[in-house]
Amino acid sequence: MTTNFKTADLCDEFSQSLQIIEPGFISYGGHPCFYGEVSTIKCFEDNSIVRQQLSTPGLGRVLMVDAGASTQCAMLGDLLAGFGVENNWAGIVMYGMIRDSVNLSSMPIGVMALGTHPKKSEKKNMGEIDIAIDFPGATIKPGDWVYADQDGIITSHKKL
Repeated sequence: MTTNFKTADLCDEFSQSLQIIEPGFISYGGHPCFYGEVSTIKCFEDNSIVRQQLSTPGLGRVLMVDAGASTQCAMLGDLLAGFGVENNWAGIVMYGMIRDSVNLSSMPIGVMALGTHPKKSEKKNMGEIDIAIDFPGATIKPGDWVYADQDGIITSHKKL
């Protein structure tokens, strides 16, 4: 999968049909530029469903997780990101915290998140998969497309 795009150029060309996620996300993965069809999760301080989804075939998709912007625990670390790598996920966009940032930086996957936190999440198997989720500036639905790079994150209802 080529990552030969710039979100700035896509905004210039397709601005009327894009949603731009508000700034504040930081790149932690080994691939700072990534894109793919979206799969969504909504969960709060419990990453059981994140693990479950990353353990399935990613098919080059991007997992977007609405973790409620919680700053109380990490919702992704190197173990779960490793499942994403093994199962061909292009990236993960976490509206929350991650951990193991040094290890994530050398893994061949895109990871964007709000920040880091050393504490692991709860494991109660709670959350919802492939529903509409809200990020600042965007409502994302399964099957949308996301493009992320050093300049930001944008979504579209179709592949650009």
